Amino acid sequence: MPKGLKTTSDVVAISARVTETAANTYTQEQISLDLNPLDNEVFVVVAIDLNAGAPDAIAGVDTETNGCLSFASRTSMGFMSDNNVLATDQTSIRAAGFADGGVGFQFTSLDTPPAALDYVGIIAVSDFFIAVQGTNNAVPKGMSARMWGYRARADASVYAALVQSQVLSS
Repeated sequence: MPKGLKTTSDVVAISARVTETAANTYTQEQISLDLNPLDNEVFVVVAIDLNAGAPDAIAGVDTETNGCLSFASRTSMGFMSDNNVLATDQTSIRAAGFADGGVGFQFTSLDTPPAALDYVGIIAVSDFFIAVQGTNNAVPKGMSARMWGYRARADASVYAALVQSQVLSS
């Protein structure tokens, strides 16, 4: 348990899915956590699993599907190097120069934290966002997400620091 927090629920799983509005178009979905700011309520994330849809296998063309989960609204795909991104997933097919559909690769941020890690992140704002974007695909792609965590009440100073940090990283 992180210092300055008091658990107020058991671990819950939150599932969501987002599908591109058109092929190769950045699309984001907002998911509400219904946190109570009057009680300094936060959501402590203990694990995240993202599953980006398979990209199209087109002979001679590199294709991919990228996804991310963040605690801030984004206008472009997020990566693990971005402060407000908690998890990413990338599935790609490298086919440039090949006569067939190419070779598939998948790159995923850590789905489940090591046993020594108490949590993956803390969300102090009321919503989180999942996003998907394909590259060179013929049809729209989707991404599924599942996030596990629990609700907690933060001390006033911890809550203020978390909210300020998350709002400024938007």
